[in-house]
Amino acid sequence: MEFELKNKDGAIPCLVVADQDNGRFMIREEDTSGEIFNDPITMLSWIKKNWKSKDFEDGILYRKMVSSLEQIVDEEGT
Repeated sequence: MEFELKNKDGAIPCLVVADQDNGRFMIREEDTSGEIFNDPITMLSWIKKNWKSKDFEDGILYRKMVSSLEQIVDEEGT
């Protein structure tokens, strides 16, 4: 899963990558800094703590990304 989200404060889109097959979970923020996570649970927790839908031009896409990550977390728990 990969999402590009345009933050209202940045010129470069934020990138969210959750690649279960290759164990890659990472975020690029609007200032091009980033975060790397060991699992989708930690990644989702970071997103919910640091980002809000109102920070992005497309709040619906943000919620879709969060929903997709929640689904991945649920699948890992079963």
